[in-house]
Amino acid sequence: MTSYYSHDELLELGLNSIGNKVLISRKASIYFPENLSIGDNVRIDDFAILSAKGRIELHDHIHIGAHTLMLGGGGIIIENFSGISHYSCLLSESDDYSGESLMGPTIDPAFRSGILKGQIVLKKFSGVGMRSTVLPGITIEEGSVIGLHSLVTKNTDPWHMYIGMPARMIKARSRNVTAIEEAFLQSFYASIGKCAP
Repeated sequence: MTSYYSHDELLELGLNSIGNKVLISRKASIYFPENLSIGDNVRIDDFAILSAKGRIELHDHIHIGAHTLMLGGGGIIIENFSGISHYSCLLSESDDYSGESLMGPTIDPAFRSGILKGQIVLKKFSGVGMRSTVLPGITIEEGSVIGLHSLVTKNTDPWHMYIGMPARMIKARSRNVTAIEEAFLQSFYASIGKCAP
């Protein structure tokens, strides 16, 4: 038995949709699989937790590192060629810590009126570094990357690097990666016997 589910086993998980060349660790946890859509060439490593209570969409060529937590109650979309590094958290929903309502998943929703929800989007070619946290409602724009141990509290600008608590812009990022995309796609889709989109 391998460390990853076979393709037939993946089909039995009840996912909304699943693409080609998908590797999901047997040690990962998936909740509400019917709300999880996975594209081509996606890898999800050990002890990642994906709770798609709202929805989670993983497009193509994505890596989700070990021990990553993705709470999808407010929705999470990760576009092509993006990734989340180990021990990071994407929180599209969170309790309100103001003291105005009770907190925690064991509390009846009538007494948890302060739940904060907002869709998180990682645009194409973006990434979140190790042990970073992204709060509800955040968009990490195309080509933006978040350095390790960062807290993302507001949207980023495209093609920049951010780091810190809260995350702040530190410098621009090269766009040269976009020149490699077409050659990679041709090679990848040829390897699975399909034409590149």
